[in-house]
Amino acid sequence: MKKILLPLAALAFASPAAAQSIVVVTAPQVDDSVLPVAYAELKAGENQAALDKLTGNTTLDRRDPSRLINLGTAYARLGRTTEAVAAYDSAIGSPIRYDVELANGNYVDSRWAARTALANLQQGRPLLALAR
Repeated sequence: MKKILLPLAALAFASPAAAQSIVVVTAPQVDDSVLPVAYAELKAGENQAALDKLTGNTTLDRRDPSRLINLGTAYARLGRTTEAVAAYDSAIGSPIRYDVELANGNYVDSRWAARTALANLQQGRPLLALAR
């Protein structure tokens, strides 16, 4: 457990240049399809398009952590802080839990990713959360 926490703590306190938006890339899947969690839109800075995709007609469960984390990121980037906090809180409390792939290729627990994104938002640090 200590071996995992130390690198995660280092990531959480990384310099702004190293701390990119937490972007959830993917969840464990049976096939190779990419989850519709607006990764491409968030990566391109198309935050309203990401928001539209995540709140529109999606095949993802409304409680899916990847969807909620990226939704929080889209809201935060659009200056809608209250809604971002609600999305991150929903991801933290979701009954669905799994390791998510971040944009940097690391896998972390979905609740850890959501907590980190929320803490960064509240402390004015770069956002730490997205998914593809």
